[in-house]
Amino acid sequence: MSLKIGVLMGGRSAERDVSLRTGEAIDQALRTKGYQSVKIDVDFKIVERIKEERIELAFLALHGKYGEDGTIQGLLEMLDIPYTGSGVLASAMAMDKIVTKKILLLEGLTTPHFITINKKDLTSLAIPSIMARVSNEMGYPVVVKAPTQGSSIGLSIVKEERDLVAALELSFCYDSIAMIEQFVEGVEVTASVLGNSDPIALPLIEIWSSTGVYDYDAKYTAGMSEHIIPPRITEEKQIDIKNSAVSAFKALGCRGLARIDYIVDRQGKPYILELNTMPGMTATSLFPDAARAAGVQFAELIENIVKLALEK
Repeated sequence: MSLKIGVLMGGRSAERDVSLRTGEAIDQALRTKGYQSVKIDVDFKIVERIKEERIELAFLALHGKYGEDGTIQGLLEMLDIPYTGSGVLASAMAMDKIVTKKILLLEGLTTPHFITINKKDLTSLAIPSIMARVSNEMGYPVVVKAPTQGSSIGLSIVKEERDLVAALELSFCYDSIAMIEQFVEGVEVTASVLGNSDPIALPLIEIWSSTGVYDYDAKYTAGMSEHIIPPRITEEKQIDIKNSAVSAFKALGCRGLARIDYIVDRQGKPYILELNTMPGMTATSLFPDAARAAGVQFAELIENIVKLALEK
């Protein structure tokens, strides 16, 4: 009898729609490979559903809060059910862009300069000092991010000082802390890493967006972005980025899979933007494209992720 796998999808985060698409694709791939697969929409009755279905492994297709931030991982640990991807601590750290950047800096890995702003500090008295700090430390443009969101939710590129407050207010719709990051102009490149104790980086992908910004619409609307393999950077630089991605993967203690996003500036210097421990698996997603470039088709990739989860 084949392994029974529960595809945990949907959930309560702002990325629910993307998660549902990811879950559908994974479910179909598992069935193609002969597994018993059941789709489970994660809600307040998730424990009852897991027990009811008697799943032997959870394939996590969740994005955002309550899905890739360590919470569902902790629940599955308590239920003694193996699951795909990183564990509780690595998931929680990678989900928080501020924590991630601090660890990257500690490990000597390059990431753009940043500052953090608390929601309670965004008062009429504090705004002038915030603006002065941004101007002095970074200049414009800057990127304002909600640090625990994915899929570019809560993200703004601020080109002029007058737009900074509005961008912070948007970020505060999702998190109580905002991250203001130095804008680095260059080529966007992503590295998909697969494995446990001895991970490998798959072929790199350059991301081109029709709008010039790889935002939510560009990521999930067919035709609005292009994945260029190999990226238009030197082979030597590609090797550097792959090595850096594996180092970042190990630094946070990731397992199974993760995608590390980079910007390569005009001098050829790569900066790590963020780590994604639960990359999308939709028709337009980057990780499956990287696997295909390595000769691994989607269903085979999904089965490889299952096998990595069982190694735990």
